[in-house]
Amino acid sequence: METKTRAAMYSSFKKNSVLAALLTLFVCNVSAAEEPIKQPETATPVPAKKPDTVTPASVKKPTLLTIPSESLFEVITARAKQLAANDYVADPEIAIDTLNNISYQDYRAIRFRQDHAIWKDQSLYEVQLFHPGFLYKNPITINTVSNDGKVQKLPFKTDYYRYDSTAAPLEQEISAALGSTQLGHAGFRLHFPLNNNEYKDEVAVFQGASYFRLVGPQQVYGISARGLAVDTALSSGEEFPVFKEFWLVKPTAEDTNIVLYALLDSPSVTGAYRFEISPSTNTEIKTQMQIFARKDIKKLGIAPLTSMFYHGENSTKFFDDYRPEVHDSDGLLMQSQDDKWVWRALNNPKQLSVTSFSYDNPKGFGLAQRDREFNNYLDTEAHYHARPSLWIEPLAPWGHGRVELVEIPTDTETNDNIVSYWVPEQPLKAGETLSFGYKMSTFNAVLANQDKAHVLRTRIGSAALPGEKNPPPKSHRQFTVDFTGDTINNLSANIKLLANLSLNSGAVSDKTVQQLPNNQGWRVAFKIAPEGDKPVDMRLSLTLRDKEVSEVWSYVWYPNDVQ
Repeated sequence: METKTRAAMYSSFKKNSVLAALLTLFVCNVSAAEEPIKQPETATPVPAKKPDTVTPASVKKPTLLTIPSESLFEVITARAKQLAANDYVADPEIAIDTLNNISYQDYRAIRFRQDHAIWKDQSLYEVQLFHPGFLYKNPITINTVSNDGKVQKLPFKTDYYRYDSTAAPLEQEISAALGSTQLGHAGFRLHFPLNNNEYKDEVAVFQGASYFRLVGPQQVYGISARGLAVDTALSSGEEFPVFKEFWLVKPTAEDTNIVLYALLDSPSVTGAYRFEISPSTNTEIKTQMQIFARKDIKKLGIAPLTSMFYHGENSTKFFDDYRPEVHDSDGLLMQSQDDKWVWRALNNPKQLSVTSFSYDNPKGFGLAQRDREFNNYLDTEAHYHARPSLWIEPLAPWGHGRVELVEIPTDTETNDNIVSYWVPEQPLKAGETLSFGYKMSTFNAVLANQDKAHVLRTRIGSAALPGEKNPPPKSHRQFTVDFTGDTINNLSANIKLLANLSLNSGAVSDKTVQQLPNNQGWRVAFKIAPEGDKPVDMRLSLTLRDKEVSEVWSYVWYPNDVQ
């Protein structure tokens, strides 16, 4: 069980100086199969009306509404549109010191009582809530929607929780301070019999801004998804929209899918979201979103994914760590309209790196944890070998735009330093609206529909020969890229596979292609000599006669990265 917090730090760089740093910290109650999730702590200030505080006198009692579940999306969309037509007002903050001053250790000692789970023993799904306070000073509203369309707010109750260990004195203090105040919650998690029929595992968590995470069978939490990204990797600073209210539609006793709705709000944009979650051999979320711009948005990130890459097989600097690799994801995978697959191995760079891949109507993209071998991590606590990969698949054509990859320097695994998302070609202007639909799916190493050979590993070392008297500069590197897959593993060693390697700068030498032992795949080895400090952008694939038989390996070598 992991006991540490996870932080996501975003830094924008101009030349070598830091222009902005945004710290994102997400913490939640930790169960045996769970890692803390993340929440934005600070961001570039945006002018807005001063938020009210939650006090007994300022809170109205919840009302009971009746809305057919099939009409909820239209109702929430209309509300989002109305919000966008008015100035942004931040949600009220908690005005109870006892909640705001909860320490990290005490917060972790507050546990939801499983016997108080929403819909317990009524369906395949159960809902558990997260306690407000600590970092969560702006509680969100969570509603349930019954089969007959009745909408009921879930109130905060200390009875929902166990206050264990050092948190024990807080129960009476919070109850006394609460009085008649009606509070919301910090988030929620969904439980479902994912791995066996006797126990309902956590399958999805929504907590902090617009962040959520999900897992498939035999996976543990790692990569996060978000509802929307605004101005990521811009020097002006990133904005973190918030899911301020949820509606959870109660499933029938035998439903294997569950539908959620959410209202998103931020200084620049509002939105209505519909999520349909389907756990099976993998876990899928079909997402429908309608967003409205309050003001011009410089860069809009659709279906953003946030992950961590500290060090891996391709790292060229020393990490004082007993574990060979530490990462939630090791590559960005993309599929074009004409079924060309591109794999971009992730890196922990010395300075901020933003890379764009232009597409017309892509079939999908995602961040993957392709390496599933425990011996490559040796971590019995974090279980990095079991972290999920996530794939984004448009449900309708997205038009022209780009998949963007942001890699941020980090000196610790507690920083989420990898972000990827889709950026539409046309920026969103104030008063405009956009609609998107996509399916998000968990997977392990490789997607089921990827029929071409894929990259198994990327390794980088010095281009110098052993004992060479006049070795080349350290910026000259030896690369080995191994490909594997049913399509090539059983080929004869006498067959002639060709390596198509292209570079935007620098020179390549000593390129070879050879079969790996025991039909494990094929290796392409080559040396790169850069032009001074100029980055070398490379693309590599295998061909058999005139046909491409592998995905495209994409990589950028920064000569200054070597130590």
